[in-house]
Amino acid sequence: MRFAGAHRRLFLPAQILAILCIVFPVALQAQTYGTDAHNVTVQVLPITLAAVSQGTVLLNVTSGNAVAGEDRMTVTDRSTRLLWGTNASARKITASSSLASPRFTVLLLALDPTRGSAGPEFALSAVPRDLLLGVGRSSGGCTLQYTAVALASQGTGTETHVVTFTVQAQ
Repeated sequence: MRFAGAHRRLFLPAQILAILCIVFPVALQAQTYGTDAHNVTVQVLPITLAAVSQGTVLLNVTSGNAVAGEDRMTVTDRSTRLLWGTNASARKITASSSLASPRFTVLLLALDPTRGSAGPEFALSAVPRDLLLGVGRSSGGCTLQYTAVALASQGTGTETHVVTFTVQAQ
């Protein structure tokens, strides 16, 4: 009989514990001493980048570029690439020169653009001209074709253009 009494003494606390677990389940959960929350905001601002692969393009008009009896002498260079990236829509890329009134003509044309479409070839001037159209929300590149045009009647000389490429609204 002693065994039955001891069993009863152990059984009674187990029954009470089971009833408490059913009636008060929150009491057995982990204690929470405080909580807090905050907002995390991601803001993407307009990004517009342009980069030229070569620092200097040298267009040397020499006797190798001339034809006897013709006034016009030309030389072409395709060694430079223009790269761009923008997350804004409806964008184009323009090009302009630092020279307000150059003596010799430099023509510029975008070849094989990976995005958008190339504008027509144009003579560099201080007035920005459309080089590429429809490059919004993209990253890409193109080859820049520079053509120097000199007339024998213009004589000799050296001119340096600082060419500026600008990504802007179309």
